[in-house]
Amino acid sequence: MSTIGALWELARPRQWSKNAFVLAAPLFSARLASPPVLERSLLLVAAFCLLSSAVYAANDLWDRRWDRGNPLKRHRPLSSGRITPGAAVSFALALGFLGLGTTWWSGPSALPPAAAFLGLNLLYSLVLKGLVLIDVFAIAASFLLRALAGAALVGVAASPWLFICTILLALFLGFAKRRHELSLLGEAAASCRRVLGEYSLAFLDHLLTVLVASLLMAYSLWALSRTPAHSPYLIGTVPLVAYGIFRYLYLVHRRQAGAAPEEVPLRDRPLLATVLLWGAAVSVLTYLPH
Repeated sequence: MSTIGALWELARPRQWSKNAFVLAAPLFSARLASPPVLERSLLLVAAFCLLSSAVYAANDLWDRRWDRGNPLKRHRPLSSGRITPGAAVSFALALGFLGLGTTWWSGPSALPPAAAFLGLNLLYSLVLKGLVLIDVFAIAASFLLRALAGAALVGVAASPWLFICTILLALFLGFAKRRHELSLLGEAAASCRRVLGEYSLAFLDHLLTVLVASLLMAYSLWALSRTPAHSPYLIGTVPLVAYGIFRYLYLVHRRQAGAAPEEVPLRDRPLLATVLLWGAAVSVLTYLPH
């Protein structure tokens, strides 16, 4: 594979779908139908793609020795030796500066949460990912910062429900990923990722049970809340959310999915259909007169 192809792989474009969280506040505040807002929001999504890729490159640089012993990660460009550490440093710096510049271009108000996102993820790669529980909470905070950047861009206050639902969903996906890693690696888990030695399958299953109940309750309460842009019929989307969460749990427990949460819906047609149907229903109920 060429160097350009290896750098593209290092950027992990398959994980860019996580940056769709930037669109949450513009979508639910009924601002996304405005062409200027849509253009700026999509530009901010692109900025976060650059920033997240900078973080992925830095993370793989620091983790390359550990990744060589991980069956899921040993073929990455740095751990396999297809890219030199020097090239990775230059690539990460270029992406980071370009990402911050693109954020400023989309709207200066989004720069503080974007800079916080970059700093938090670099701190995660260096320190936080080795701290039990804190590792997943840091991941959840990075999802929240994406949503806050989108809210800041369009000048709307981040709803408490946006805060709660984003955090709970990110924690659910993060702990489900830890469960998959622990289940796959078994006794070798701690040697591949040190923090996995602090978890157990039973503990993670307890956490997931609590998070599923909390997430469903929080989403249901949000659907029942009343704001100017809120449709009273959003409560009808609760069964879709419940099915989607249960389907994801089924895939984690029975199909050994969860290693890459952003790819799970793409590989499972029922889950993908649920996500698309939910997105269509929320968009229609948010933007049609009610």
